[in-house]
Amino acid sequence: MMPWDSAIPSVGAVDLARVAEAPMDSDAFAQFYERSSRSLWAYLARVSGDAALADDLMQESYVRLLSVTLPESGEVAHRKYLFRIATNLLRDHWRRPGTTSIDELPEELFSSSDGQARMDAQAMLGPALIQMRPRDRQILWLAHAEGYSHREIAEMTGLGSASIRLLLFRARRKMAGLLREQPVAERSAP
Repeated sequence: MMPWDSAIPSVGAVDLARVAEAPMDSDAFAQFYERSSRSLWAYLARVSGDAALADDLMQESYVRLLSVTLPESGEVAHRKYLFRIATNLLRDHWRRPGTTSIDELPEELFSSSDGQARMDAQAMLGPALIQMRPRDRQILWLAHAEGYSHREIAEMTGLGSASIRLLLFRARRKMAGLLREQPVAERSAP
């Protein structure tokens, strides 16, 4: 051992793991919340079809994220874990008896005022989304609105990557069929 080696503090795997598992401070959390809350809420609202439920589940997702120590650090890891928490909370909500049927939800939950093109797309997609199963809406949202890969969606939902590929294919095909079935007047109505 060289004399200067003893002056340099050693950084072992345990020390690095402790740094990676350090919880977010309040400023880091506030910034993470600002960057992730809108997309998380949109995901929860679209998949559940209930804005109030989306509010509740989003709050619970962040509380649970803050109460765990993640093995990986970084915004990407936190974001994936946050969506996994939200997915599990949705799944738990659907398993509880007495939940609202997706067919009973009002269409207004699927509209937005972010611009005419967005409103037109949502007016066209909203009725089709209502007719789809929650899992189909979920994986379509994660793939197309959030841009996650099949592997990432599999991690968040607890399904196999090969299953996601097949389920996403079927969900796209179902969505296309539902859009073809809509009368022309419904498609062009704002």
